[in-house]
Amino acid sequence: MSASVRRAGLLVVLLALLAACSATPPPGPVEPVRPVPAGTTVVTGPPLPGRDTSCGDPRLSLTPTPPPPPGAMPPGSTMAAIVARGALVVGIDQSTVPLSYRDPRTGQLTGLDVAVAREMARAILGDPERVRFRIESSAQRIPNLLDGSVDMVVQAMTITCARKRQVGMSAPYYEAAQRLVVPRTSPVTGIADLGGRPVCAPLGTTSLATLQATRGTNGRPPTVVGVPENSDCLVLLQQGQVDAATTDDAILTGFALEDRRLEVRGAALNAEPYGIAIAPQRTDLLRFVNGTLDRMRADGTLAAIATSTVGSAAAVPTVAAYAG
Repeated sequence: MSASVRRAGLLVVLLALLAACSATPPPGPVEPVRPVPAGTTVVTGPPLPGRDTSCGDPRLSLTPTPPPPPGAMPPGSTMAAIVARGALVVGIDQSTVPLSYRDPRTGQLTGLDVAVAREMARAILGDPERVRFRIESSAQRIPNLLDGSVDMVVQAMTITCARKRQVGMSAPYYEAAQRLVVPRTSPVTGIADLGGRPVCAPLGTTSLATLQATRGTNGRPPTVVGVPENSDCLVLLQQGQVDAATTDDAILTGFALEDRRLEVRGAALNAEPYGIAIAPQRTDLLRFVNGTLDRMRADGTLAAIATSTVGSAAAVPTVAAYAG
């Protein structure tokens, strides 16, 4: 067989293969993957119990003791043990603007809760830098206190009767309120518009229980999407996987600052007074914390912290009430 014939035969085979390939239909479109944050779950089952009022006004805390000079704590006290250790250990968050988050320029923790925690270290040890922050989720706050992993929790923790049965809670240092955040283009104006629609709330918070108890104008409850971290709700909103998120307005304001496409809307769903949580047996530390907060209210420290972090001192309580 001549070379020209062989080349002609190969050309025929190649053309046949090309024809067969061109007859193969192109692959279909690939659906985009929209991953959800780890730990995201649709909360089902009976609603959590509503806000417990069995203790009366949960804002009432133990009567404060006048704080001694930093570093000169009473022998045998919880504060003296902290001085001996050399640092205050505080449970806190690291991803909630403007309460406790890492400054992207420095990597350092900053925000309202961080500043309050540093003032507690200043009062006990004389140095606001002598604090060790333990990063934790909302659901880890009470367990970490009870097992002694932290001395106190300063983490947007709402004072409730249910929590006061487990741990000690200080007088409020900030009066937040539960509200909604939605995309600016959303027609939603309040919780009544969200019956049957997915709404995000952090697990282990009072906000989630309030959300479960609500009903839309259509008589249906929202589909409650629970997440471990406040910032996870922001991610789900940005991905369009939920129609709204709900938690404290201070946190939601941070969402809107981070993403101008979002807007805080609707009436307050609940009062959310923030307190510092202390292990139940550490009543001396709780009284000390209340005394320090009283001093911070009186000398303007609390108001200055709120103004520099949240942008306003309007939600800082000017007085506190005590019993016991």
